[in-house]
Amino acid sequence: MAMMIPDEVVNRVRQETNIVDVVSQYVQLKKSGKNLFGFCPFHDEKTPSFSVAEEKQIFHCFSCGRGGNVFTFLMEVEGLSFPESVFKTAELSHVKLDESLTAHNFGEQKTDSKKEKLIKVHVDTAELFHHVLLNTKVGEEALQYLLDRGLTRELIETFNIGFAPAERTMLYQYLSGKEYDQTLLSETGLFVERDNGELLDRFYNRIMFPIRNQQGKTIAFSGRIFKVEPTDGKAAPKYLNSPETYLFNKRNVLFNYDLARANIRREKEVILFEGFMDVIASWDAGVKNGVASMGTSLTNEQIHMLDRVTDHVLIAYDGDNAGIEATKRAVDLLSEETHFDLDVLSLNEGLDPDEFIHKYGAASYKEMLAHGRDTVFAFKMRYYRKGINLQNESERLAYIEVILNELLTITSAVEREVYLKQLSVEFDISLDSLNTQYHQLYEQKRAKKKVDKKEYYPEPPMEMVHGYQEEYPEPPLQVQLHTQKRKLNVVEVAERNLLNRLFHHEEAWIRVQTQKTTFNFVHEDYEMLFILFENFKETVDNDVTIEAFIDFVKEPHLKNLLVEIELMELSEEVSTGEIEDYLDMIGRKSSLQEQIANKNVELIEASRMGDSDKAKQLLMEITNLSRLLKQ
Repeated sequence: MAMMIPDEVVNRVRQETNIVDVVSQYVQLKKSGKNLFGFCPFHDEKTPSFSVAEEKQIFHCFSCGRGGNVFTFLMEVEGLSFPESVFKTAELSHVKLDESLTAHNFGEQKTDSKKEKLIKVHVDTAELFHHVLLNTKVGEEALQYLLDRGLTRELIETFNIGFAPAERTMLYQYLSGKEYDQTLLSETGLFVERDNGELLDRFYNRIMFPIRNQQGKTIAFSGRIFKVEPTDGKAAPKYLNSPETYLFNKRNVLFNYDLARANIRREKEVILFEGFMDVIASWDAGVKNGVASMGTSLTNEQIHMLDRVTDHVLIAYDGDNAGIEATKRAVDLLSEETHFDLDVLSLNEGLDPDEFIHKYGAASYKEMLAHGRDTVFAFKMRYYRKGINLQNESERLAYIEVILNELLTITSAVEREVYLKQLSVEFDISLDSLNTQYHQLYEQKRAKKKVDKKEYYPEPPMEMVHGYQEEYPEPPLQVQLHTQKRKLNVVEVAERNLLNRLFHHEEAWIRVQTQKTTFNFVHEDYEMLFILFENFKETVDNDVTIEAFIDFVKEPHLKNLLVEIELMELSEEVSTGEIEDYLDMIGRKSSLQEQIANKNVELIEASRMGDSDKAKQLLMEITNLSRLLKQ
């Protein structure tokens, strides 16, 4: 049996931790009033409804209802047990603990779930591939190839890179030797099943990159072909990814997100790469806030992952034609779906970041990251020039109209004027003519749009908008506060208020205890919180804090309810007669419910005895009591 983590350890970690510091490593928080808000990490949303109350050291999502303290947060977002969350909190908050204390020693017994088994298979597989690359003769050539490309052994260790040799039964034999079930292996995506049921290794003759989830657990692989060998006429893909499995959906995964997340928060920016080697080469060059999508176009799910940790994205895709097309798709998607500030890295000679680093070195690369950026619009101007002849009048005019249409998306009047002047100088067109054409396009687009308060179009150049002062303003960032999903009646409000007072005012507790034998809460959840708080007070003596009580409450829905009650805005002082009013309100409803229950018992008995007069009288009394109860 696992040991219980000592209370003094839990309390010390909790007391020395600021929940804001921990949550900020997962959610981008912004101050609004006395709390901080951001996008909830537990569900997708377009308006921030996730709140952190620094003063109370708790979090709460007004949309999905989740809430708790710093330990609860890590348990939810990382999928940790309670002891693991305590040690993870200590690690993130730099709280030093005795070396004899480890999460392993105090870990809870884990259920042997399918997910855990599949992760264990992937961890064992990654260890095997890594061992083959670094410690076997069959991996020597692949290792030398990586070293020649500039990777160091330290870098190979950091990313746990491995090698899958040409032998197509090596992995299957290895995992079978560990007594993994055949059915489980067939669900990993690591094998190809023949018609006769035989499993063959999916990955062979490839350099292997483990793919980790947000918690750093290996859930899939991407294999880069090492040596092109004769096949049955079909060209093998350069990169081969695991298929979608119970663990792995490529839409929800960004390569290196687990390692880069803290660096993204620190740098206040994420660099979006096209390939794994770009991420790894940049890491080696000291640029550690980079991630890559899984060989496909950027997805909405991946964008939401980034949206929770940063406001700024630098797109650093390859400089060839395919990379430029991918950049355009990413720019369009990021512009449509989010509020990101976007920049585009412009590397010379069509190089990708990995090639640039090898050719010009890390220092030049960092210089390019700092000063070789284009705005999104500057990139679009270059993009729309591709394949057209600007010496041809019709193509030149078409290009100018496309650029003017794109200018409609720019909110900054200063930035817009800069680009209009560029067009004016380059094509020898007066600025007034360009302004006139821009305004015509603006009015056309405005006329076509249906009335929608959420739509925003930037104002035309100021030279053209005299008298147009009613232009649509840009909507401010709003916080979504879904305070209650259902309306509370006055008794339930009284129950919540009373619990809040009991949590913080000893005089309220003493008053309720004086009539404990005659008082109870009307609703079961509030009564259960009251009983749990009573038990909690007995276990901690006078050291009563809500953060500790949150850990004491195990039921998730009660924990969420507790946080909602704690976040109620009540005056600091208990007013005269306040507790008495709550008790009276709750007590009257409880009494009416009890009377109705008793009358119902009598009604059943009268009906059974055939006493219709008494039954009618009781039914009338129940109706009147129910009316009072409703009032």
